[in-house]
Amino acid sequence: MATITCFEDIEAWKKGRKLTKNIYSITSAGRFAKDYSLRDQMRKASVSIISNIAEGFERGGTREFLQFLAMAKGSVGEVKSQLYVALDQGYIQEKSFDSLYALASESGKMIAGLMNYLGRSKIKGSKYKSTRN
Repeated sequence: MATITCFEDIEAWKKGRKLTKNIYSITSAGRFAKDYSLRDQMRKASVSIISNIAEGFERGGTREFLQFLAMAKGSVGEVKSQLYVALDQGYIQEKSFDSLYALASESGKMIAGLMNYLGRSKIKGSKYKSTRN
């Protein structure tokens, strides 16, 4: 695996960013935009995905990163569940549901893959690197 130097290089973060953009778009239209509670909760959950990936990476330690990735993965589940609510309330069509659900699932799989990789690796994180030359 190539060395990742910033959270923007993480494919799971990129996928989560795309999901978040789409969630903001879909929740801005029609009756969905007026269901402030669900709209805001879905937005917060999608933002939580990318925020936790970024924060965990920036902490510089693998164990902490794994904890934040677990929270990000949990937020993926939250978004997926909320998509069912949106579908059941008629806020989104089945085609939009399928597309967003697939995007969320893909993001979750990428996060899980990164978690598995980090869990098996000997990498401790950048904050544990020696500063001596």
